[in-house]
Amino acid sequence: MEIRFVERLKYLMAIEHLTQGELARRIGISQSAVCNWLNGKKEPSIESLWKLADYFDVTVDYLIGREKD
Repeated sequence: MEIRFVERLKYLMAIEHLTQGELARRIGISQSAVCNWLNGKKEPSIESLWKLADYFDVTVDYLIGREKD
């Protein structure tokens, strides 16, 4: 199974017209964390996945690619 987190996060950010900094402020994390995720340097913690899922009103399974589009 392919993990599609970066692809899905970029898509959701584009729909909401969010910059890395705006997303970081809205979910209470650092902008560098978002940057590292998008560049594939680091993976989000479970807590960060929960925050992202809640913010975008999607499931964690969707974020990581276990659910179809």
